[in-house]
Amino acid sequence: MGYRVAVVGATGAVGRELLKTLAERKFPVKEVAALASGRSAGSDVSFGDKTVLKVQNLETFDFTGWDIGLFSPGAAVSAIHAPRAAAAGCIVIDNTSQFRMEPDVPLVVPEVNPQALTRIRRGIIANPNCSTIQMVVALKPLHDRFRIRRVVVATYQSVSGAGKEGMDELLLQSRRSLVHDQIVPQQFTKQIAFNCIPHIDKFMEDGSTKEEWKMVVETRKILDPDIKVIATCVRVPVFIGHAEAVNVEFENPVTVAEARAVLRDAPGVTVMDTRDDGGYITPLECQGEDDTFVSRIRKDPTVENGLAFWCVADNLRKGAALNAVQIAETLIAQGLLAKKAA
Repeated sequence: MGYRVAVVGATGAVGRELLKTLAERKFPVKEVAALASGRSAGSDVSFGDKTVLKVQNLETFDFTGWDIGLFSPGAAVSAIHAPRAAAAGCIVIDNTSQFRMEPDVPLVVPEVNPQALTRIRRGIIANPNCSTIQMVVALKPLHDRFRIRRVVVATYQSVSGAGKEGMDELLLQSRRSLVHDQIVPQQFTKQIAFNCIPHIDKFMEDGSTKEEWKMVVETRKILDPDIKVIATCVRVPVFIGHAEAVNVEFENPVTVAEARAVLRDAPGVTVMDTRDDGGYITPLECQGEDDTFVSRIRKDPTVENGLAFWCVADNLRKGAALNAVQIAETLIAQGLLAKKAA
């Protein structure tokens, strides 16, 4: 049995990771189409070790007869083509921000709220923001056991969150910095090489950035609307892998040992917390890995029933491509996607 899967935005960093993840996880595909803008049509992308796909033009592609569309082309493009694909009967799993907060579009992390997939109304499912995904994977088991009141999070987000262009800019600026050449920022508001920028996405009226707003509203939609969240999102000179320092206040008493045990049993979580030199996971070490890694679990004495921890994840995998593929796998497991003969 197999499915016809269209990968939209196939030439981008996330699109290539989607194709890689489908192949690595042996997703039951009958046929795979790689789609991108007209300027990329005709180029080649890899699917697995032995298959090369010719990129097709998204503008003229007919989604009729295709089962799943994995979208990561940018919000403006998804706004046009995701509804077009859904109208043709293709279930869309969209990685952009376009549909996340629409009430009739499920926002899904399979380890956290797979039940939301039973509420598909428009043929579109939204993949959350990368920084939200890794945090809620860690928060979900703790919330189930101890009930979360409030979350304060500071993120340390890699440049790949800004796409290939962000990665190219960090590389170029790093080279120029080392030889004292002039640096003129293009993708970021300030120099990113050897620097940190507390600004991701646009500023909003209350002084938050849109990235910070996404973490607040997405966490509440996915996990619990009563949880209070405040985020500070920072771009750091790391190529791949997001890190987060998370402080949580619970309704019920919690010990470090209890939290560690709950997290160790949680799906999608690996605990590495030995309290010695190197007894934690960094963004560099999580690259290419599927799990969210939790370290530095400790009591927060500034609030009643408080904990602090550090978590990292590969933002191109669990923060984007892997989560989308896991959604498709969950659709199949729940019988929500009709099987078709290969």
